[in-house]
Amino acid sequence: MNDFPAVPLLDHRPYDRIREFYLYQEPALLAAMRRGDRGEAMRIINHVLVHIYSAGEERSDLLKGLLLELVVMISRAAIEAGAMQSAVLGTNFRILTDLAEIDDDEQLAAWLRRAFDHLFSTIQQQENYTPPVLVGKALTYMRNNLHLDITRDATAQHAGISPGHFSHLLKERTGRSFTELLRQCRVDLACELLTHSERTLADIADCCGFCDQSYFTRVFRDVKGMTPRQYREQAGS
Repeated sequence: MNDFPAVPLLDHRPYDRIREFYLYQEPALLAAMRRGDRGEAMRIINHVLVHIYSAGEERSDLLKGLLLELVVMISRAAIEAGAMQSAVLGTNFRILTDLAEIDDDEQLAAWLRRAFDHLFSTIQQQENYTPPVLVGKALTYMRNNLHLDITRDATAQHAGISPGHFSHLLKERTGRSFTELLRQCRVDLACELLTHSERTLADIADCCGFCDQSYFTRVFRDVKGMTPRQYREQAGS
């Protein structure tokens, strides 16, 4: 017995409904693999596996086909999580070759576990590689929410990167910590508002996420070497 909800299957086309179930589960699997959460990724895979075995019962060819679909899903998640495509393709070639020789359920279950372990390992081996789009997504999130109390963990979660890996990437790609980069983003926005608007300094401080005007002035002077008022006057001269 299992506590997973039943998935309605068409008797003559169970394969199609299982594929729909894959697509429903894939976003959560992607997020877990990006975070490096092996346990949660395996829980999702086991969830899907329950339904695969239900749909493929006493139909060996169908069962193998469904498992192949699951490996494709895991592979796609692995690539989006940072694994190199060439490494994933090499792993898939080996595990698909093994599948052709399997003819019982226990061997199939062991095969799937090996496939998952190999694919997850390719992500860990490439942990210094993250598609630039994920870093760009994090920076966009920061710039769009400067008026809020943004945290490193929330930003990393939004981008689908583990907090530790996110910190490493920022340092590697920008030479700055999350706190330093957030401060720079806030000062950059402040410069734009000081130059192109007539908002008060208190209003700009609030808009850029500084707790008060005094703190805004202190941080701005540390970064720009002058006060916000002096910057505005210089920009308008």
